[in-house]
Amino acid sequence: LAVTIVGVVMVSNYAMERNVRLDIGEQVNLGGYDFTLTELGERRGPNFLADTATIEVAREGRIVTTLYPEKRLYIARGQPMTDVALDPGLLRDLYVAMGEELDDGSWAMRLQVKPFVRWLWLGALLMASGGVLAVADRRYRRRRAAAADRESMRPAREVRA
Repeated sequence: LAVTIVGVVMVSNYAMERNVRLDIGEQVNLGGYDFTLTELGERRGPNFLADTATIEVAREGRIVTTLYPEKRLYIARGQPMTDVALDPGLLRDLYVAMGEELDDGSWAMRLQVKPFVRWLWLGALLMASGGVLAVADRRYRRRRAAAADRESMRPAREVRA
């Protein structure tokens, strides 16, 4: 439970989000990470067309990861969808989502740095494991069986008519 509580507190208090306008070569800093848009492109999938971006994420001058968000248009329904790029980690998750293309050719992007998201899942997993271990504990079953045996050994009460 404590791990989950730490995760909830950290995510809700220290998560950072920023909506920005990015063009190729531009860089934005968020939470100590430098997000740089290095490439824009297009690709065709089996049932969609996608605008793609390549975003390098660096911390203290070293590249941490490269993210590939997409803005897809599904042909059959003409419905746009955003494919978020995610870099999960034990201490933080990085998210990048493409918004809309702007008039000048740049793109609106949503950048997010969320610390300790994995701790929420780890806490839930630990609690579930604790529940399974408690149910499987033989000591609990012996006590119930012993109590049932003692109850069965009691003499019956007289019934008066």
